[in-house]
Amino acid sequence: MKLFRFITGPDDSEFCHRVTQALNKGWQLSGSPSLTFDAVRGLTICGQAVTKEVPGEEYSRDIKLGDY
Repeated sequence: MKLFRFITGPDDSEFCHRVTQALNKGWQLSGSPSLTFDAVRGLTICGQAVTKEVPGEEYSRDIKLGDY
């Protein structure tokens, strides 16, 4: 089964650490990162899609993606 996550957060080192952690847990980048500017907070917000193949054939909404 293929899992999908979209990691988001301010454009800072914590965001990069979260993506790096996912990559080191076997997740793969999926597409290009995205950026947007939150004018209210004055922050650039990043997003990166990641996917991972895991054993099992049946998806359930109860799956905790962070456990993978």
